[in-house]
Amino acid sequence: MLNRRSFLTASAALPTALHAAPRKPNIILIYADDLGYGDLGCYGGNIATPHLNRMAREGMRFTNFLSANPVCSPSRAALLTGRYPTRAGVPRVLFPQDQTGLPNAEITIAQMLKPLGYKTMCVGKWHLGHLPAFLPTARGFDEYFGIPYSNDMNPPVVLHATPDKVETVEERATLETLTPRYTERALRFIQANKDAPFFLDMPHTDPHSPHAAAPRFKAKSPQGIYGDVVQELDWSVGEILAALKQHGLEKDTLVLFSSDNGPWFLGSPGHLRGRKGTTYEGGVREPFLARMPGKIPAGKVCHAVASTMDILPTLAALCGATMANPVDGIDIWPLLTGRQADLDRQPLLYFDNLYVQCVRKGKYKLHIARYNSAVYSPPPASGRVNLPLPAPELYDLSQDPDESYDIAPENPQIVKELRAHIERLIEGFPEPIRNAHASTFARQTTGSTAAHPRAR
Repeated sequence: MLNRRSFLTASAALPTALHAAPRKPNIILIYADDLGYGDLGCYGGNIATPHLNRMAREGMRFTNFLSANPVCSPSRAALLTGRYPTRAGVPRVLFPQDQTGLPNAEITIAQMLKPLGYKTMCVGKWHLGHLPAFLPTARGFDEYFGIPYSNDMNPPVVLHATPDKVETVEERATLETLTPRYTERALRFIQANKDAPFFLDMPHTDPHSPHAAAPRFKAKSPQGIYGDVVQELDWSVGEILAALKQHGLEKDTLVLFSSDNGPWFLGSPGHLRGRKGTTYEGGVREPFLARMPGKIPAGKVCHAVASTMDILPTLAALCGATMANPVDGIDIWPLLTGRQADLDRQPLLYFDNLYVQCVRKGKYKLHIARYNSAVYSPPPASGRVNLPLPAPELYDLSQDPDESYDIAPENPQIVKELRAHIERLIEGFPEPIRNAHASTFARQTTGSTAAHPRAR
């Protein structure tokens, strides 16, 4: 029985409890490596992906979601900072011999969320600097477990890190057990932080080559070893979703799934032209699934243009966080909730290394430059060079998603407007990027199509 003093104390606390701030949403960001736009069942692929298909049924699927770069490190820098990688200081792939990483001036999603009380962990492939000063634990994450770069870089060392300590778990990763270990670490993190808001960044190593699957998945897919690892990746997503249900966190958790760039030698870009390492759509257009029951409508498909750079500003608005740096992405929560079918935004630039090669505005995409040799092929004797196209190429992606039919000659005004957008936007980039753009268009060209490969 309450005495008078206990009753008055409890009564005084009641309004505060009734008006307590709602719990901030948990965020889980699952990021595949070299996954093709056409690999998943919910995107028309032949690989069995029941859990990702379920995410699409229970949430929203995007059809025009773009990575900010067609290769690993730059795409990850853009994802975590909301800025073009050419602005964020990571224009190219980083290697184990590199002594640099994502600059300290750049603020990651984890660093943005930490002041709000978020628990944070990164599990998987980081690839934004492997030295302690550049690891996730120096960029807002409480803990890190994974390979700090690609699994084809030697040695593919597995690290476990906290802000105070970096340990080598394996000098050479056992790739066959990597996805199960990533998943187990992620589940432990969810269990430990189920009562507090958390941010789990889960950039998988798969399906980047070399491919290896656990025994329960090996040789199970009709699509060979690549299919095996994608099915294992799908299983991992299912385990994460099951853990959220087990802990009663489904409605409190925004789960996002995408990939860093298009497929490499294996995997399907779907109906899109190009692959990893090209600024054709097959190199940069990615699957993007978003699920948060009660907030994101189920079974919806969004055709608006969106970008990995939109994730940070979207999370900032959703969680009430402050963005320390100007960003190139926009808040796409109105798309995710279905309140709007499209959003006004600046045209999106397509960079490869320092060079802007294309621009996208709405349904139109303009190509202005291209390398003189394909990525991962022997360069010409003069070296691999970014060259202006003999004439810009314009594609209407709503009618021609595989960029097969150049309509620039029939639309000179659109070409002019898109070129003007490039020149206007490039002026806001650091000097090395402006200089690279100027040097490209200062080059003399013979106009030979052999110098400007159009091969798929």
